[in-house]
This record gives sequence, structure tokens and C-alpha cells, in this order.
Amino acid sequence: MDHHPVQTIDHQGGKINKVVTLAAYEVYVEIYGPHDALITGNCRGGFSTGELIALLYARAFPRREWRQRVADASAGMSHV
Repeated sequence: MDHHPVQTIDHQGGKINKVVTLAAYEVYVEIYGPHDALITGNCRGGFSTGELIALLYARAFPRREWRQRVADASAGMSHV
């Protein structure tokens, strides 16, 4: 499988390259613990676009900052 599911604003669902979702998932696991169903699509259709943005943003910083960087990126976010 080259792609993972991702939530879309139109609720039709989409797909994104698994390289992207696995990078975001690395941050997710560090903050919240493992939850493989998020990347397989068996949980709410995968990450939302907002989650992907926040998680990938955080990944650019040292691991010890990931939790705070996700919180910073997510503050005030709506329906992304």
C-alpha cells in the first residue's frame, strides 16, 4: 500500500502518500502512544488535514518539543 487514508473537509475521504502519514504518525506516537488504526483507516478515516499540519510542523523541531509544538500549531485551528 503506497497510500493511507486521510479525512477531507467534504467527508469523502482521500488518500495521501504513506511517507507523509508515517512521518506524522511518528510524532503522534511520541505524544499519544501507538494507535495503528489511524494510518490504516480503521479509525475515523485517518488523520485530518489539520492533524497532519500540526504533527508535521512539530516534527521539524527536537523531539522534546513535539508536544508543545503540536499544541501551538493546533491552537485556534478550525475545520482544516
